[in-house]
Amino acid sequence: MKKFLIILCCCLLLSSCASFYEFVNISPSSNLKEVSYSEEAPNVLYKFYYADTLNNEYLRELRSKYEIELLVENQGSEFEKIKTILNWTNQQWEHNGSNTPTQQDALTILKEVSEGKQFRCVEYGIVATATLNSIGMPARTLGLKTSDVEKVRYGAGHVVTEVYSKEFNKWIFTDPQFNIIPTLNGKPLNGVEFQKEIFNKNVNLKLVNLNGELSNEDAQSYINWIGKYLFYFDVLFDQETLNSVNFKTINGMTKLTLVPVGYAEPHVFQRHSKIDYSYYTNSLNDFYRTPTEN
Repeated sequence: MKKFLIILCCCLLLSSCASFYEFVNISPSSNLKEVSYSEEAPNVLYKFYYADTLNNEYLRELRSKYEIELLVENQGSEFEKIKTILNWTNQQWEHNGSNTPTQQDALTILKEVSEGKQFRCVEYGIVATATLNSIGMPARTLGLKTSDVEKVRYGAGHVVTEVYSKEFNKWIFTDPQFNIIPTLNGKPLNGVEFQKEIFNKNVNLKLVNLNGELSNEDAQSYINWIGKYLFYFDVLFDQETLNSVNFKTINGMTKLTLVPVGYAEPHVFQRHSKIDYSYYTNSLNDFYRTPTEN
């Protein structure tokens, strides 16, 4: 928990003059919005690709090299296995928001970590996603963006992992950088559900990890920080091509972005970087469809 507090304190310290920076559109606004999404039928255009664990050579290497099966073998439930992998990923390195690996895949990241390097939230998400996939749990790296992603200069995004749980028959939000899973009445939440309960200030919202429930103070600190990022959500269509930049595309688009009803589609990241790689949807049935093997 000491590591969690240090990282979170740094995040809060950097936003200590938040109102001024928000006013001049340097950092994101912390104001939360009530949002909704449609329940339209899934668009047949969109197809998501997940790895066949047993026959994927890359995942076999990851599973064997880091003894992932041994790591989770004594965990009785699927949820405990998810928490174990989340905890393991969190402990691999100390967060450094300035470094990037030579390649954006789990084996490269972990190899360079063993050489002393430290990485960003993005890399925590990539490693957790691949490791969960390696034991047969469909997972995806989930990009989060603030409502003012196009206007601000810094801090408009965060990256986590969502994993599909057969035990709960739903997607589960996990933050491997902070080692956190949100739950409501004992049931884990996805990203959209998490935002709703934060906005509603639900006192039954709890944050958990392998060590149990976070203290009220630690939980509230994280909630105060993460809330602004739970607005736009994006995922790759391809969660199968794990060690290559040549991801499968749909008409040249690599991602699907979930946009709240009534809000504009984001086409620029932090003023300068074009978002020209994504389809957009308002439908939860598009974004949270049950994964299938290919």
